[in-house]
This record gives sequence, C-alpha cells and structure tokens, in this order.
Amino acid sequence: MDRRLATLWLTIFIDLLGFTLFIPVMPYFGERVGASDLVVIMSSAVFSAMVFLCSPVWGSISDRYGRRPVIMSSVVISALSYLVFAYADSVFWLFVSRILTGVGSGNIAAAQAYVSDMTEPRDRARRIGLIVGASFGIAFAFGPFIGGYIFHHHGGIRGVGLFAMALCALNLLGVVFALPESLGGRDHARRINFKPIASTFASLRDLRFRDIFIIGFVYITAFSMMNVSIAFLWQQRYHLDVDQVGFLFSIVGVLSAISQGALVGLFQRWWGERKMMVRGPILVGTGLVLIPFVPLGLRASMPMGPDGQPLHQALDQLFVLYSMVPMILISVGNACLNPSLISILSRQADPHEQGEVLGQNMGFGSLGRVLGPMLSGLLYPLGKGLPFVVGGTIMLGALTLVFRYLRTGYKALDPASRPAD
Repeated sequence: MDRRLATLWLTIFIDLLGFTLFIPVMPYFGERVGASDLVVIMSSAVFSAMVFLCSPVWGSISDRYGRRPVIMSSVVISALSYLVFAYADSVFWLFVSRILTGVGSGNIAAAQAYVSDMTEPRDRARRIGLIVGASFGIAFAFGPFIGGYIFHHHGGIRGVGLFAMALCALNLLGVVFALPESLGGRDHARRINFKPIASTFASLRDLRFRDIFIIGFVYITAFSMMNVSIAFLWQQRYHLDVDQVGFLFSIVGVLSAISQGALVGLFQRWWGERKMMVRGPILVGTGLVLIPFVPLGLRASMPMGPDGQPLHQALDQLFVLYSMVPMILISVGNACLNPSLISILSRQADPHEQGEVLGQNMGFGSLGRVLGPMLSGLLYPLGKGLPFVVGGTIMLGALTLVFRYLRTGYKALDPASRPAD
C-alpha cells in the first residue's frame, strides 16, 4: 500500500477508535446521570444531526483548501468533545459533547475524498473499503473492548473520555508530521457551502447522484436502528455487563474489518458491482431481523443477587456463536453495498467536487442516523426486538430502490477500468 494511504488508514483508525470507546458505556452513563434510555439514544440522533449539517461544509472546504486542514481541524474539535464528555455530569453536557463530536466529523468525508484523489476509478471501492471500512471495523474490534475495560477498571466515564482525548492528540501529531496533502489542484475560487440543508436537498436534482443518495439514506436509517439499540438489548435482555458488551462489539469489529478490508476485492471479482448492490440489502436486512431471535440459552436462568439484580455470568460459547450469525450477515452485506455506493459517487463526480459530493453523501447518511435512532427510541420501549425487525423491513425498501437504479440509472465501469482478476 502507498505510504500516504497507510498513514491515512492509521489516522482514520485512531480517530474511529476514540469514537468507538463510548459504545458500551453509554447505557451506564444514562444510569449515572438519571437519563432514560430514550434520552441517551436521542443524543446519538443529535450527534448525527450535526454530522448532517457539517459534512457538506467540511467537504467543500476540503475541495478549496485541501483534505489535510479539514482532517486536522476535525481532530482538534473531537478532542474537545471528549474532554467535555469526560467531565459531563448531566444530560446537558452529554448533549454538548455529542454536538461537538458531530461538528468535528469532517474526517471521514475528507478521507474518502483523499482516497479518490489518489486512486483510479476501478480501484476505488476496494481502496475505500480498505482504508475507511476496515479501519472502522478494526476500531470496532478494539474500541468497545478498551472502552469497557477502562470504564470498569480505570476511572469510569472520565477515564474513557480522557483516553479518547489522548488518542486525538496522538492522531493530530500523525497528521501534522506524516500525512501529506493529496489535492494537487486546489480550487481557491470554489465557494464554501454554508447552506448545508438547502444544498443537500438541492443535490437531489442532480440525476448523477440522486438515486445513490436516497439508497444510502434508507440503508443507513435501517442500519443505525441497530447501532443505538443493540447495547441496550444485550444489557437488558441478555444481562451482559459492560465488559461482555465490549467483547461482543469487538467480535463484530473483527468481522467488519475482514469483510471490508479483505473481501471487497474478492466480491468484486466473484459477483461484480451489480450483484453486490443487490446482495447487500438482502444480507443486512436478514441479519437485522435475526438479532432479537438469538436464543437466551444458559442466560435464561440468571442467578440473582440479594438486591434483585442479576449476578455476573460468564458468556457461553453457544450464545456467542448464535449472536454472531446475524453479525456475519450484516458485515458481509455492508461490505457489498457501502463501498459500491461510494465508488459510484466518486466516479460520477468531477475531480473538483469530490469532497463536496462525498460530504453530501455523508450528510444523507447522517440524516438516516438521525431518523434511525429516533425510530429506535420510540420502538424499543414498545418491544426490545421491534427496532431490529422494523430495520430489516426498511431494508426491503433499499432493495427496491437498488433494483430501480440498476434498471434506469446505473452506469457500469468501463471494461478497461474493471479490477484485474
């Protein structure tokens, strides 16, 4: 791999590691400050709303001034958000932290544009899967486990927040000293997009991108219903403690890293882009529906303490294996669909608009991450399995949109540009 892409991978990995530290501890933060599950889930929606507002702005800034300044700025803002989280003692400060984290969300769109700057169209799905998807998967493999361990053994919420801030400092040093700029011809006449809502919805008039934006929005809406609910499901239905939740998320991260880092290229050669786009929603939807049907097994008879709370019980192998079946389906489905969508967008966009278009795509994805947690927050109190079943059903809508796009708007890679066998 090119040294610059290797450095970019490490930069994105460290950034995402800091973000994933918080996944297993969020339910316990709610308990500490007396917030309901719905309020904590809604904080994820607020974070995603800020990503929606800020991603097109960051993308247009990266098109004008370069990818590197955007990545550096977002790292600094993320560090500040983690510092606020470390000392948060109320719901108000939780939301302030989530807002700042969302504002400092420019890394991913800038990273995708960075890869597009340096990569031929035929290799973009594989490279984006490797750089962004695999780093997210590996961060998921380590982040929740480390976050759970720090929470349990080294200072609780404050320890997790300060460790994440330290990772940001390390990340900033890496960008400053080891990540060169990728954008050769900067367009200083290009206007910065300070109207993200209007421009994002106006982009739906551009037929080059409209269908892909809508498919991504529906897909992310369904997927994010799982992201914000599954920690609560594992804690409340299966009585997992924070370390066990972190352990399961680590396995999910390994599966995601393998799928997006090692298998995207194989899927391209075996199936091609069209079949990947069809199989992605099917696999993700099936995996989502199966999550609440994982059998309790030995966890059906949990020993109870004198206070009426379940006592710690070690994870049994059969429960872990059953839990991973839907996760394997979701990981493979994500590896089929997400890199394909980004690859299509990047080759449809002109070089001078890569950052803004990919930022707008992140904006639509973030809008899905607003709607998904809201739906999940409303459905979860009615039935712990409802967010997953409804999410799987929504994926049928994504599949319908994929079929329509493949019939009416899809332009395949030029045969000369297809990945070599």
